[in-house]
Amino acid sequence: MEKRIELEKRGKNPANIKELNLDNCRSTSIVGLTDEFCNLESLSLINVGLTSLKGFPKLPNLKKLELSDNRINSGLNLLETSPKLTHLNLSGNKIKDLETLEPLKNFKNLKSLDLFNNEVTTVEYYRDAVFKTIPSLKYLDGYDENDREAEDSDEEVNGNEGFEQSDEDGLSSDEEEELNESVGLGAVYSSNIDELSDEEDYEALEEEEDSEIAEEEEEEGNSSDEAETPEVSRGKKRKHEENQE
Repeated sequence: MEKRIELEKRGKNPANIKELNLDNCRSTSIVGLTDEFCNLESLSLINVGLTSLKGFPKLPNLKKLELSDNRINSGLNLLETSPKLTHLNLSGNKIKDLETLEPLKNFKNLKSLDLFNNEVTTVEYYRDAVFKTIPSLKYLDGYDENDREAEDSDEEVNGNEGFEQSDEDGLSSDEEEELNESVGLGAVYSSNIDELSDEEDYEALEEEEDSEIAEEEEEEGNSSDEAETPEVSRGKKRKHEENQE
């Protein structure tokens, strides 16, 4: 377990880690997990082989704890150092009687408890007794006190607190970022179009000016020809008169 914890830390300061997944690492007790993980909010220890919660650290901000498919049969009082716990999954363990669950009555924020596939679920009046023992409990084994199934939208029950939520206009932060990128690209594209449009206008203006210059030169040429024509005619007339004399 200690090696797995080091791997999952990825060089980060334990105090900066909010989620930790130690599923399938083999250990019969908690080893290497210390009070340094003081801001941990979600911890998963599924199918580790735990027979005891001995060594469970003080995790004051822990909200979700996954302990399914282990061999835990007692010692739930060791979880009391995590008073903010809202979601506890103990399915597939070795809990046999209601007395083992007594320490959970001290969890004022516990909303969801899963004890599926524990022997205690076969005890008479099991559900009524558990709801009575833990007043804050909203869902037991995925159903409320009136046997209504937990809604998917219930974030605390389904452990979706770690997922990004949509903002007021209905977009998640990822969607909003994509939209901002699209708008940014659109602005650049629009700017390029404007620049191209300006260049085209400039070229068109140059062509128009060149055309006007050409027309002016052509008109000046025609005027020059027209001015020379009378002089040529008069020259011919004088030559003709001289010949007659």
